[in-house]
Amino acid sequence: MAGTWIPDVLGDEFEQLTLPLDPDNEGEVVATLVRALPKKRWFRRRPLEDVDVLYVHGWSDYFFQKRVARTFTELGARFYALDLRKYGRSLREGQSAGYVDDLATYDEDIRAALDAIGSGRRLVLFGHSTGGLVLSLWAHRNPGAASAVILNSPWLELQLPKFQREAITPLIEMQARRRPMDRTPQIDLGFYSRAQAAAADPEDPIEYNFAWRPEQSMSVHIGWLSAILRGHDQVEDGLAIDVPILVMLSARSARPLRWSDDLTRADSVLIVDDIARAALGLGPLVTVARIEGALHDVFVSRRDARAEAYRVLTAWAERMLPR
Repeated sequence: MAGTWIPDVLGDEFEQLTLPLDPDNEGEVVATLVRALPKKRWFRRRPLEDVDVLYVHGWSDYFFQKRVARTFTELGARFYALDLRKYGRSLREGQSAGYVDDLATYDEDIRAALDAIGSGRRLVLFGHSTGGLVLSLWAHRNPGAASAVILNSPWLELQLPKFQREAITPLIEMQARRRPMDRTPQIDLGFYSRAQAAAADPEDPIEYNFAWRPEQSMSVHIGWLSAILRGHDQVEDGLAIDVPILVMLSARSARPLRWSDDLTRADSVLIVDDIARAALGLGPLVTVARIEGALHDVFVSRRDARAEAYRVLTAWAERMLPR
């Protein structure tokens, strides 16, 4: 059973709840739910007062975005964020950080979160990067569970041409069956973290826990990569998410082969044109918003791009989720 809500590491109005899950071969497994609740306002109704938002982070990441939460609570929604098993607040000593061999494993994490949140209100799913892939697949498998899906640079396609992905997938699957814990070479040079630091706004500071969000990404295991590729195959086949979907992306990508200022105004993680095309196959009602100057996480971009991302998010929510 879940425990008690306690103050979260983010401080202020944020609280956290540990969600026990079934143990695996590395021992104890938990997820962690973080919440921020709207302040009561008696003098006017707000458009999202019957909405719960569930946010899921990306790879090598955890929830830290206070302003994202407050954007929703100011509209009246209850905001929840889930640190998945073996990430962030949920990572335990001796565990392989971020590792699963099937993205459907996270169904248990999401179900535990929804049980803690309770029913009877509209649910909005909000995923960043790998979290966007996880929630897209979950929404497809659970029609009617959500009222809307919001995706911040979702990882819907590998950063390779399609023919290369199709060529390497059988090799990765074969190795994943034999030696799933083998690690792939580390190709993150730390430029994405450097770009975020360069784009930081001293008037709207963000503090990271680098033990939970390292400057170079966590080790990638073959078994996990195989699970991601299977997820990409499902997206390519087409999903049937039957609710409005907002996909927010940078206007362009930049290759992180060497440092340049271009990396501070582009997505250096994904090929955004490929993601935009893949997004159109998620469901019948998809809005794709391209944010000029945005980073991979559009909400940690420079001030002008970040302001535009919040404007798009708020306008879409107010239009697509009226009371």
